[in-house]
Amino acid sequence: MGVMEPWGRTRQSIGAFGEDVVVRYLLQLGWLIVARNWRHPGGELDIVARDGRDLVICEVKTRRGLVTGDPVEAVTPLKHRRLRQLARAWVDAHPDERAGHVRIDVLGVVLWSDRGEIHHLREVVP
Repeated sequence: MGVMEPWGRTRQSIGAFGEDVVVRYLLQLGWLIVARNWRHPGGELDIVARDGRDLVICEVKTRRGLVTGDPVEAVTPLKHRRLRQLARAWVDAHPDERAGHVRIDVLGVVLWSDRGEIHHLREVVP
């Protein structure tokens, strides 16, 4: 019997582990985490954070290896549109969180046997 990965085997546990990896990474960058897993009828935002005065909507995609490609490639044009709509909904629902600029970043986490590798694409959704 092999060693169990720290992220588990279900899609949900892998995704949650990847989000935890990203939160630690963002905190190391000095960002403030404002919200996690914010739900709205139109979908869910993985992480809402502050990078200085900027409000950043962070979409996190996690994969075990690169067999199916880089996880950031999973954010399709349809997902881009949904993220823009959700970002507007979040700002409308949180008027006290005014920002200098709102942007959407995509963070891909590739899980290897002993670590998670982060691919951070800034302001990828126009």
